Amino acid sequence: MGTGTELGRVRGLGSAKHGAGHWWAQRVTAFGNLFLMLWLVLSLIRLPNLEYETVHSWLQSPLSAVPMALIVLNTFWHFKMGLQVVIEDYQHDASRIIAMALLHIWTFGAGGLALFSILKIAFTGTSS
Repeated sequence: MGTGTELGRVRGLGSAKHGAGHWWAQRVTAFGNLFLMLWLVLSLIRLPNLEYETVHSWLQSPLSAVPMALIVLNTFWHFKMGLQVVIEDYQHDASRIIAMALLHIWTFGAGGLALFSILKIAFTGTSS
């Protein structure tokens, strides 16, 4: 075997040339999810109640809306990377392409809808 292949194996890149980066990205997003979800739980516990008006006004603050948007981005990205690995490992025919396309469409569509919802609350006035 050539030196390039052995070097790639040492670096953890493998044949796809992105294995180590993907692995690290999954760990970083997992840590981010842990930290952000802890923030969310503690923030909600500190609210006087969980009624619609209370949570709505809480989410209008940039100190709440920005971390919530980060939760959406981080969680959906982590979800996409994890399912991508499962699809790559277990789908080996044409259904792999369809599954990957559906994964991307669903992840970015649902994440976009969640971000839109957060931003709509954050940038609109109090509910009437």
